[in-house]
Order: sequence, then C-alpha cells, then structure tokens
Amino acid sequence: MKKRFSVLMVALLIMTALSGCAGGTGESSEDKSSTGTSAAESNATDAPNAEPTYGGSVVVGIQQDIDSLDPHKATAAGTKEILFNIFEGLVKVDPNGNLMNAVADGYSISEDGLVYTFTLREGVKFHNGNAVTTEDVKYSLERVSGILDGTALISTLSADKGGITSVDILDDKTVQVTVGSANLELIYSFTAAIIPAGSGEDANAQPVGTGPFSFVSYKPQEGIVVAKNAEYWQEGLPYLDEVEFKIVNSPDTALMDLQGGSIDVYPYLTDSQATELEGTFQVLAAPSNVVQALFLNNADETLSNAKVRQAICYALDKDSVNEFVYGGNASMVSSAMLPTLQDYYVDLNEVYGNAANIEMAKQLLTEAGYPNGVDLEIQVPSNYEVHMQTAEVIAEQLKAANINAVIVPVEWGTWLEEVYNGRKYQATISGITCDQTPGYLLNRFQAESSKNFINYNNAAYDETYLKAAASLDLAEKANYYKELQNMLVEDAGTAFIAAPPITVAVKPELAGYTFYPIYVQDMSVVYYTQQ
Repeated sequence: MKKRFSVLMVALLIMTALSGCAGGTGESSEDKSSTGTSAAESNATDAPNAEPTYGGSVVVGIQQDIDSLDPHKATAAGTKEILFNIFEGLVKVDPNGNLMNAVADGYSISEDGLVYTFTLREGVKFHNGNAVTTEDVKYSLERVSGILDGTALISTLSADKGGITSVDILDDKTVQVTVGSANLELIYSFTAAIIPAGSGEDANAQPVGTGPFSFVSYKPQEGIVVAKNAEYWQEGLPYLDEVEFKIVNSPDTALMDLQGGSIDVYPYLTDSQATELEGTFQVLAAPSNVVQALFLNNADETLSNAKVRQAICYALDKDSVNEFVYGGNASMVSSAMLPTLQDYYVDLNEVYGNAANIEMAKQLLTEAGYPNGVDLEIQVPSNYEVHMQTAEVIAEQLKAANINAVIVPVEWGTWLEEVYNGRKYQATISGITCDQTPGYLLNRFQAESSKNFINYNNAAYDETYLKAAASLDLAEKANYYKELQNMLVEDAGTAFIAAPPITVAVKPELAGYTFYPIYVQDMSVVYYTQQ
C-alpha cells in the first residue's frame, strides 16, 4: 500500500525539494498551520561587516519593457520580477524556496486537500492607506480564478482545472477557499496578488498593492519608479527610499551605464561583462531558475514532423554553446525541468547528446522527406544578448546538417505579441522560468495551456499530467513528472539547451542583494553600507 500523508505535510516536502534551487535549506513541519519565515532573515549576500543604513535610491537596469502593471495579467518574467516589489499574495516565496506568510498570517488545509482556510495578518495596508479586508481577498481570488467574470487569469486556480470553486468569508479575518480537486502544489498559486476590491479595471493604470514599495510612475520604453512603503507590515523593511527600474536597450549600453554610474544594479551580465567588471563592482553569481531552449513551433508545417525536430536536436552542439556563451558555467538540460529540482529531474541529455551528431540529423531529415535539408527561421528577442549569441552559434551548427537557419531579431514587445502570445513563428530562442513548482513547469506543455506557445500536442502527455496533478503520493508524483520529461524528449517537443547561471553586478556601496529560486528582484532587502 502506498504511504500517504496529509496534503499540507506533503506540500511542505515539495517546498523542501524546491529549496535546492536557491541552495538554501528548507524546513518541513507536521503542524497543520503555516508559520512562515522572514525575508530579512534569509540568504542575503551582505558585504563584510556591513552596517545597513536607511535611505537612498537605486537604479536597476532591466532588459525589457513591462507587459502589464496588472499583476493578474502580467505574463513576462521580466515584468513579474519587478511587480514582486509592489504586490503580495496571501503567501509568498522566500529566498530559500519556502513559503512565508504575507497578507495572510497563517493558513490550514483540510485533510482531503479541498478546503484552504486563511487568517489575515493584522495591520496590512494597501498603498492607498486602506486596510486589507476579507472582501479584498475574496475579490482578488474570484478575479484570478474566473469566478468573477468567467475568465480565469491564473489557470491553476480555474475551477475547470480543479482550482477554486468558491471563496467564503467566515469573519472579518478569515477566508475559506474551496477547490475542485486536491493538488499538493496548489498552495503556491496563493502567491497571486491581493488587490483592492473592485480595482481590476484600474490595476494597469494605477496599480495598488501591499508590497514593500508603492508605484510612483511608469513611462513606456523608459522604466518604472517605485517608492518606499512606510507602512509595510514587515518590520525594518525596506531600506531604500526609491528604486528606478530603467530599461536598458542593449548589453553594451548596460555596461557603459554601470561604468558611468547611471545604473547601480544589473542582473543580466554576460560572461565577458562579468570578467570586465571584476574588481570595480560586486559580481555575484548563482544558479538561475531559467531553462534556455530553441523553441520549435510544433504546429508549423515543417516542424510538425517529429523527425525534423529530432534532427535539429541531434545537430546541436550544446557543449559549444555553453563554452562560447556561458564560459562553461551553465548546466546542460534535456527538458524543461531544472537539475536543481533533484527529486523530479531525470537526466536525458544522452538521448541526443551534448555534442552534435550530424550524420544522424541528416538521416532523420531524409526519412522525414527532406533529403536536401530544410529552412528554419529563428526569431530572437534582440534585447537579450545571451539569446542572440546562442542563435548565432546554433545557426552555424545547423548548417552542417543542411538546416538553413536565418536569424530574425525582433523587439521584445513584438516577440511577446507575435511569438509568445500569437504563436506566429517557426522557431525562437528564449528562456522559461520555474515560477513555483515542478508541476507548473510541465503544465505549460499541455495542449490547452495558455503557456503552450510551442503548440505541443500529445494526448498521453496531457493524461499523465492530470494523473500527476491528482496524485497525493509524493513518489508517484515524481515518477509521473519523469514520464512527462521522457515524452518531451522523445518527441523532441523542443530543443532544450541549458540552465544558465544568473550573474549580477552590484555597485560596491550596496549590500543585501539576494538570490531567489524564482525570477525576482527583491529590492526591499538591499541597502547602502555608506551614504
């Protein structure tokens, strides 16, 4: 008989596994309520003997424009990393991959996993000065789940996917949420932002949250400014008075801005930039939660043939990409699962190999009916230097297998609209992030997922994913996830490349910059050691 645990206990075990993404240590408890941890107590990178000081402003260089200031509608990882400073959910992820209480002071999950009960934290206020109420929580959860208007903004919370079926106010501090089916990972979806009741229509123009910083201004193609939330519930935070997230058009411009003093933090250094800045900036590095891939549109006439996709995978020399683009510091990956998620990851790099197998690639193209090769258009977001560099390396590699690859640089807004949302492309190089849990990483490849921009369509995959989501047995769930990775690789659903490190430049006077296992820039814990 399979050993079963309470839903909350197993969810906590999943959180412990996730802590490997940040290199921290997770803790689990058999208690039925959450206690949470403090971000200020987590794995911040402090300067030696640094004494935090309050005040000052910081400019953070970012690579792309904001796709939406509405936290429930934002899709780009580069947007979410900023909104993390403005908005909070009932719970939030800490730097160790664990959940900490945020707007909620605690929660419990019923034994059958169908009822979540949240108790609100005392004294939490929105940036407009109003106290957060149970009505605000009810509105926010009904909005993201689709109960409010029939359109779910967060698919995992949608009723038709086993998510929220009702939100009930028990008293002025307690909200009870009922879901359609038990899911060990669903608690992570309650990181969804809590916003004032009725504010959805104004959320993009005038965002109001509960986070450590409040919205000040936004200028398209320039950036966003946030200011200290003096009434933030977490004592002692934030340190800074103001943060500007400034859009930097190119890596070369970012380097000049760093050296010229017009930006203070830049989280996207290339390997060569990191080398150049050593000694004048703090250069910090950690494993990222990003998987880079040559994404293949499975609905494209040519790429709908699995043998063509497999040929592309065989033609790639991922070791060369690692050396040229990442200085040998990336981890090679075979699927969307991150190697840091050790309990769920299965290494399938040997299927296609990390070195090119040109003869096999040519053979598969011939079997697919393309003995003279194929043409491949690769659209690449031009603001990401690592993706542009990767495209250049890969295009040369593919030529050896008679795959004529043409690189088409596109602006970020165009990429988001036409490639990611519109799916009007043949191939693209980009990265996907592990926002929360292994299940959410693999969810994007379900046929009907709004995130399935490669148009992967495999009925067996969809069926297995649903079994994994419904499983309350941790070992069984892990096995299902490994089956899903095998399917993706065997089908060559896409050509996965690497899990690159994240390398950040921080000016010497700053300390506290903290890495997370999710894609965020937490400026609440950053401070000046001298003014």
